Amino acid sequence: MDKREKFIEEITKGYTFKGPSITLGAAMLDKEPITNLLVKVPLKTFNRHGLIAGATGTGKTKTLQIIAEQLSAAGVPSLLMDVKGDLSGIAVPSPGHPKIDERHEKIGIPFTPSGSPVEFLTLSNEKGARLRATVSEFGPVLFSKILGLNDTQGGVVAVVFKYCDDRQLPLLDLADFKKVLQYVSDEGKEEFEKEYGLISTSSLGSIMRKVVELEQQGAELFFGERSFDVNDLCRFDENGKGIVSIVRLTDIQDRPKLFSTFMLQILAEIYATFPEEGDTGQPKLVMFIDEAHLVFEEASDALLDQIEAIVKLIRSKGVGIFFVTQNPA
Repeated sequence: MDKREKFIEEITKGYTFKGPSITLGAAMLDKEPITNLLVKVPLKTFNRHGLIAGATGTGKTKTLQIIAEQLSAAGVPSLLMDVKGDLSGIAVPSPGHPKIDERHEKIGIPFTPSGSPVEFLTLSNEKGARLRATVSEFGPVLFSKILGLNDTQGGVVAVVFKYCDDRQLPLLDLADFKKVLQYVSDEGKEEFEKEYGLISTSSLGSIMRKVVELEQQGAELFFGERSFDVNDLCRFDENGKGIVSIVRLTDIQDRPKLFSTFMLQILAEIYATFPEEGDTGQPKLVMFIDEAHLVFEEASDALLDQIEAIVKLIRSKGVGIFFVTQNPA
């Protein structure tokens, strides 16, 4: 058996599965693709997390698009974090090009232009449906993680949340939270301490400064009503294709805390809302975080630890997460 025959046998054996699969391309030997020798990934494995890594220009974003398009065609919705603004092209069919035809002929797959059903979402003033959540929905523990508070300050936040709950005062946005802090440190201090105990003025001041810091990264646009329903990420079009939800992030690269806040909220909400799925024939939702190194590098260790903990648990909900980066370390 020569080198080529052995290679074909190994690839065929390694990439033959039962059930539906996603095609990534053709296997290459000596820098040349072998027609019809396809590299595939079983659809049912996409609720396991993945990494798409490589240097600039190696095709990370294109790989992401190819996978998202095929997931949509297979009836699997996806959520794409678009940092560079170059993922929206999957919404319209390709106009075609001789290079594309040549490439597909070498791979062994006919080129059929088609678009995917896309919905654009935004955390800021970019065009798209606005994603929002209330402070109350975060709860005191996650909200303290976002602010980067120590245990003492986190305890104060927990008591403030309790105070609002007992009086049925909704904390909708950061302005609401700041007003409560101001009240319990001034005219409402005696009433508050009589029922909930003494609180440190310095702790209240530190918490207020952390809230202002979060506001400066544009978080006031994210906190508020109406809250986004994570079940809307799992929709299909009239042809049964999964909706591709694209979050436009081109203007928040320099506001990592805002993105981390959004990621923590949406992961926590998915984990709390979605039912346990176990191992099913296909994932319920697949998330792709493009240029992950840009949006996570400035996040606090406490926030990253919390996101990591939820990522580990969320697979049982039928959700897969793919990180796309040139710096996987």
